[in-house]
Amino acid sequence: MILITGHRGFIGRNMMAAFNDARGYEWGDGYVDLSNVSHVIHLGAISSTACEDEAALKLQNVDFTIGLLNRCAIRKIPFQFASSAAIYGTHATTFCETDVAAPANAYARSKYAVENYIAHKEWPMPVQVFRYFNVYGPHEEHKDQPSPYTKFSLQAKHKGYIEVFEGSENYMRDFVSVDQVVATHKKMLDKSAKGMYNIGSGIAKSFRAVAEEVAAHFGVPIVEIPFPEHLRNTYQRYTKADMRKTNSVLN
Repeated sequence: MILITGHRGFIGRNMMAAFNDARGYEWGDGYVDLSNVSHVIHLGAISSTACEDEAALKLQNVDFTIGLLNRCAIRKIPFQFASSAAIYGTHATTFCETDVAAPANAYARSKYAVENYIAHKEWPMPVQVFRYFNVYGPHEEHKDQPSPYTKFSLQAKHKGYIEVFEGSENYMRDFVSVDQVVATHKKMLDKSAKGMYNIGSGIAKSFRAVAEEVAAHFGVPIVEIPFPEHLRNTYQRYTKADMRKTNSVLN
């Protein structure tokens, strides 16, 4: 029995569909029943990179995770944790798991706090940390910050045009499909490997290129809008997953 936290979220819904022997968990009173559980995939979290509520992030993203992890350790239940490429920071140029972390917002700091806790303890079971890059795919329409693929598609359908920030051709991201994320989790369940692993495509693509791709599909124009001032200091210009470590385990 595989327990998946956050199973009603974007990645969680796709994850649940991939496993026949899984049950989901939502936050409730914070208690998780671990009886008869063979593996835990911990996706549940405040996932908005714009969230600045430090207390809420500490409670849900840090304290809950650490508590669940330690309970899994007592039962020696293998644990997979969803982290984020946001921990690399806004000025990173390489994205290798051994790079120095420089989280630039409260969300990224909450993920890094858990990573740091995991890295400085010995665990009696495999603990795998996955640093997601920009994930896109089905069931993310409800998100406050959906991927550009979904955001631009919704704009094309409902507005008849796509909005991009000025200079979006200069902002590159590693966009990875949720199917690849799910497949990686699934394959790694059978591995005894521990530690941090990137999950990305290994390719950087600009927001402008994504907009042009979606615009061509829907036959709509692209409109440029001013870049929001409040994002200038926390917006990553470039991400590209170094997939060598992950691929060395999977292949």
